[in-house]
Parts: sequence; structure tokens; C-alpha cells
Amino acid sequence: MKFVHETLPQRVRFASGAAAEALAAEVAAQDVRRLMVVAGTSERDLADRITAGLPVVHRHHDVAMHVPLELAQRARAAAAEWDADAVISVGGGSTTGLAKAIALTTGLPIIAVPTTYAGSEATPVWGLTENAVKTTGTDPRVLPRAIVYDAELTLSLPVELSVASGLNALAHCVDSLWAPRADPLNQALALEGARALRVGLPQVVAHPDAVEGREDALYGAYLSALSFASAGSGLHHKICHVLGGMFNLPHAQTHAVVLPHVLAFNAPGVPAAEQRLAEALGSRTAVDGLAELRSQLKAPHSLRDLGMPSAGIEEAAAAVVSAAPAGNPRPVTLEAITELVRNAWEGTDPR
Repeated sequence: MKFVHETLPQRVRFASGAAAEALAAEVAAQDVRRLMVVAGTSERDLADRITAGLPVVHRHHDVAMHVPLELAQRARAAAAEWDADAVISVGGGSTTGLAKAIALTTGLPIIAVPTTYAGSEATPVWGLTENAVKTTGTDPRVLPRAIVYDAELTLSLPVELSVASGLNALAHCVDSLWAPRADPLNQALALEGARALRVGLPQVVAHPDAVEGREDALYGAYLSALSFASAGSGLHHKICHVLGGMFNLPHAQTHAVVLPHVLAFNAPGVPAAEQRLAEALGSRTAVDGLAELRSQLKAPHSLRDLGMPSAGIEEAAAAVVSAAPAGNPRPVTLEAITELVRNAWEGTDPR
């Protein structure tokens, strides 16, 4: 056994129903006094409630999927205009992504308050979209200094979006098993994350107003992101970044659709990891376990339903092959990826 694993510096506060208290404690611990709150319009009231009493100088609600560059530039200008010394993000991956775009050029610390299972809050990965091309990178400046997890904040997330967001988290787990920097530690985190998501997400569907299933899902989402931050971006995420930027597809739903196809493609190349994932998913094989979970969750199943045009399949496949990371368990050829993307577009069963 030989590997190098980097543990990221970050504080996590996890307590259902205690977001306001945890935020106040974190603001005091970091000694910041001019806060910029970033929250989309749908999280505006929630953000106002949990940041009440804090030294907020500006509230920013101009948020969009895939962080368009022009939105990032406006947010950076607002941070400078209001002389903010920290950013609080309240929302899902798009909101966290915008906070990261601010931190990337300003170095301002982020305190993240997630309301979905996106996991961006636990990684130093940023993404910006310009001219239908999504560029991603890694920079320690964008890693939030602290995360406040409160499962009660996810109760308003509709079941359909909870499913897509949770499967996005599961995709982090799966990719982390064979990503460029996969090691035994992040594999252990990924497998426990997959188990927690397998337990929690069906509870969210069955009992959407109960906090217990959402706590399991949020815990699993954090572990998934922690493993992904260490392991790096594998084939699955490269595919989804290409598709999201090229066709402006919804982020979580795209991950939910593509995941079973990438798993079916890569699983034969990593039999040991596949068996451990199958155990975490409570099934004989990992592909069957994911299929059974997706069936329970009534997950989205085709890129066509998300609005991707069929004419874009070959263009997207070529872009994926160019961006694919080295060391994928199976050769990433244009023929294979074209077939994979076409199957995901059609929604065929990868089994």
C-alpha cells in the first residue's frame, strides 16, 4: 500500500435546526465583520432568517446554473463595492459556485450553508461558463473555511430535486473509486457516503417532511464531496461538465442520468472496487444496486428529457474524449463515448 492523501482544512458544524446559531458561532470564530450573503431568489427568505443579527452589508441574489462569467464578474464587483470581508453562501451548487467565483479572485473566506446535496461546499473545485464552454479548476482559495449543515434547511427541497441532487452526490462517490488520485482513504469515504445515500434517499421519497432521511442524505453528500475533493474528477464528471456547459442542462439531473451509464462502462475494469460498491448499495452488483435505487427513487433517465438535442451527441462525445482524465479503468475512445452519450440521451437501461 502506497499513496499520498491530502486532508483539506475545513470546519464542519452539523446540527438539524441550528443553522442560525452555528452561523453566528462561525462568524465569531472567524472574526469577520462585513458579510456578503449570496443566495438565489428561492432561498432569499431562508437566508434572511438564518443571517438575522449578523453584520451583513450586502445581500446578492443574482445566481444561475453553471456560474456564467458575467454573473461572476458582477458578484465580484459587488463584493468590492461593499468592502465585504467574507461571503456566506446559502443554497445549492450554483450558489456555492458563485461564492467560489468571488473567492477565486478576491481571496475572501466562504462560510457555506448548503440546502441541497450538491457537495460543492466541501471541495476546492470551481467552475465558470463562457460561450457554452464550462471551465473547471482547483484552487485552495475557493474551499469554504467552514460548512454549516442543517438538514431542516433541505425540507423545502422538492422530492424530485432531492432525488437528482442525491444522485449527483452518489456520482461523487462512484467517480472517487477510480478518479486520478483515488486512494484507500477517499475510497473508504466514498463507500460510506454511498451507503448513507442508499439508506437516506428512499426515506426522503417516502417521508419528505421527516428530517431523519435528509440527515442521512446530507451526511452521505458531505462524505461524497470529501472523497471527490481528494480523488479528483473522473470520467463521469468530465462528461457532465461538457454536457452542462454545451447545452445548459440542469446540473444535478444530468449527473443522475449519466451515472448508470458511466458505472456500467467502467465497472468491468475495476472488479474489486465494483464489489465493494455493490455491498454499499446492498446488491449483488453495483450496476444492479444503482438500478434498484434509481427505480425506488423514480430518477430521471434520459438526456433527451432534459432538453439535449440529438444533433449534439457526436460533438459532445468528441469534447469528452479530449477532456477525459488519464488512468480511466477502460480506454476512452470516441466510439465508446459516443455510444455512452447516445444511450444516456435515449435513456436505455445500461444493463
